[in-house]
Amino acid sequence: MRLQPVLAGIVLAIVGFASSFAVVLAGLRAIGADERQAASGLLVLSLTMGLSAVYLGLRHRMPISIAWSTPGAALLATGVGRDITYREALGAFAVTGILLVLTGMSARLARLLAAIPVPLASAMLAGVLLPLCLAPVKAVAELPRAAIPVVLTWLVLGRFTRTKVWAVPAALAVALAAIWLTRSPGAPPLGGHAPVLAFEWPALSLNALIGIALPLYIVTMASQNIPGMSVMAANGYHPDLRPVLTTTGAGTVLGAPFGGHAINLAAITAQLAAGPDAHPDPGRRWIASVTGGAGYLLLGLTSGLAVSFVSTAPPLLIESVAGLALFAALASSLHAAVQDPGTRESAVIALAVSASGITALGIGAPFWGLLTGLAYHHLTRPRGRTAATPEHA
Repeated sequence: MRLQPVLAGIVLAIVGFASSFAVVLAGLRAIGADERQAASGLLVLSLTMGLSAVYLGLRHRMPISIAWSTPGAALLATGVGRDITYREALGAFAVTGILLVLTGMSARLARLLAAIPVPLASAMLAGVLLPLCLAPVKAVAELPRAAIPVVLTWLVLGRFTRTKVWAVPAALAVALAAIWLTRSPGAPPLGGHAPVLAFEWPALSLNALIGIALPLYIVTMASQNIPGMSVMAANGYHPDLRPVLTTTGAGTVLGAPFGGHAINLAAITAQLAAGPDAHPDPGRRWIASVTGGAGYLLLGLTSGLAVSFVSTAPPLLIESVAGLALFAALASSLHAAVQDPGTRESAVIALAVSASGITALGIGAPFWGLLTGLAYHHLTRPRGRTAATPEHA
């Protein structure tokens, strides 16, 4: 019983890292990071979210799990920053962190974010995730010998067993085995890849602020922090969101010059620490989130090896694992996007534009998707109120 929350924290760290680090690497590649910079980004994200989880867990004695922004990494992987330099992307990451800190400090900014209809934010996220979720389909057609075993592993563990949480890590393990078996004899050795932090001065540009910082901030809040609070509440915990936002925002700012895009409250893996499987006593479950944070610190030491190994693989195979990891998020986003009949059409428009991959005025599709969805929503919503009833006359 004493070891139960420790074991839950170890599982949390392994699942959280293994299930989505491919998405993070795909996002860093898309903004122009080389192998060294990608390893630095993976390392600094592991460090900042690990330290934040340890601090918040010890400070508040609650299972406050911290994760990197998987939807944010997926946003980058869609090529939203193709006309933006790597240093400008780092500047956008820093601004995202500042926005998170300001949201934690300003009730007005929090209300402004809350004014964005949830279906439209969900539709934008669904449009961001859709291209990546198509990667497994493309991989099965183009790389059948490597991709089919990966997809089958994910399907069997996710559908026919009770260990669904291990479906994506197991699929990743099969993908790594396929990469190892197909490595060319002249491929560089994998040893000696020590973790490294590669510093770059961030740069600011309007295109990066509108095309990356704003959508990254919105998807991080709407798809990570808010659902994460819901998971906590469902398990009987009601932490103040403000210190969580200021802590993760500060961590994002500090990690930005080293390639870290954003850290936030965990959503999917939060249940592993906050739920009864972590410990029957709710007062002991904070140990799981703190252990998970320590686990992220250790897993970050493997970042150089992970990037070196993955760099020898076909990009489509890694993207297919990322797509499998995001299917659940896509399903949840689609459900939230079309659930309300009053915003359904505007949400579909936001989804279509966000998924289109267009770039206009140097700004990527997610921003235009949210903008067009909001414009259509305000143009088509009913004006005024219905005729007054006698009691309101």
